Amino acid sequence: MPLTGDKIVQPEIYQRLIRPILFRFDAEAVHRLTLAILSRWPARQPIVDSPQLAVNLFGLRFANPVGLAAGMDKDARAIAAWQSLGFGFAELGTITPQAQPGNPRPRICRLPNHGAMINRLGFPSEGMEVVARRIKAVRRRKLGMRLALNFGPNKETPPEKIAADYAALMARCGSLADFVVVNLSSPNTPGLRDWQAPERIRTIVEALRTAELPEALRPRTPLVMKIAPDLELPVIDEIAATALGLKIDGIVATNSTIKRAEVGVTSPYQGGLSGQPLTNLARGLIARVYRATGGKLPIIGVGGIASAEDAWGHIRAGASLVEFYTGMIYQGPGLAASIKMGLRQLLARHGCRSISEVVGADV
Repeated sequence: MPLTGDKIVQPEIYQRLIRPILFRFDAEAVHRLTLAILSRWPARQPIVDSPQLAVNLFGLRFANPVGLAAGMDKDARAIAAWQSLGFGFAELGTITPQAQPGNPRPRICRLPNHGAMINRLGFPSEGMEVVARRIKAVRRRKLGMRLALNFGPNKETPPEKIAADYAALMARCGSLADFVVVNLSSPNTPGLRDWQAPERIRTIVEALRTAELPEALRPRTPLVMKIAPDLELPVIDEIAATALGLKIDGIVATNSTIKRAEVGVTSPYQGGLSGQPLTNLARGLIARVYRATGGKLPIIGVGGIASAEDAWGHIRAGASLVEFYTGMIYQGPGLAASIKMGLRQLLARHGCRSISEVVGADV
């Protein structure tokens, strides 16, 4: 599996030899060590992907539909590494206006029997100023991968100033993003999910768009909204209608879940559950949004992706792009390349010439 002159660790080697060693240690300590190593990854030319995998969305061309989900690289430390691993885009963050430590540790729990994780990180962030400087430095070099920035409020921000937090993030970092993801659905920031109500969504979107007015000559940054998988079906329909009415550019479906028994998991740990138990729940939400919007609103499918078949299922449910994070922890750093290879094979098997032909095929 070539990687710009190097070799990606083969999945079998990672799962048999490397993962058992890593899993002996605290999950967050391993995460921090991994990012420290990847942050030193040298900048290289982007991998050339098959034209079959290219996706045109938000007025942008993505070399492939495979993205890194938010949460892995909260402070934009390893952008060069994600490009070298073959991702078509990376969603960085969640970024908050001011630096904050997040919740007390321990705050990440692995569930190996389920291929899952539970986290209650609570938006640990170095803050928008640090992240902006890092991204500016990367933007000076040739970057073939698209960058999404995921925005969230500080934990101590009072409700009446939440919209101002999002506006500050857009004013400082919006122009550095290919598109912005508005995180209203983390289960680990108290009260945040309440902002998924239609009128509150309108408040946030208006604040974000107003923040761009001083630079009105610049093209408007595409704006997508990340929603929770635990919403009631009528609420999902309301959010979809609101997104269409506000001309939001897309929906990220979905964030982690607070459900346990419903997805076949028993655990005393609190926080958002991600990984393979989320596959069907996320896919159902993707299909619901796709139907509710008549396929008019682009969807980024997230949740439970650990193989090309998982990604394929999300695409056929209505996703134009897909993301993962937990899957890489269990399958290894070659997962993006493996999924791209599998998607090419699936396209050929089904007689399709491009990803766009497959979007929503099962809905």
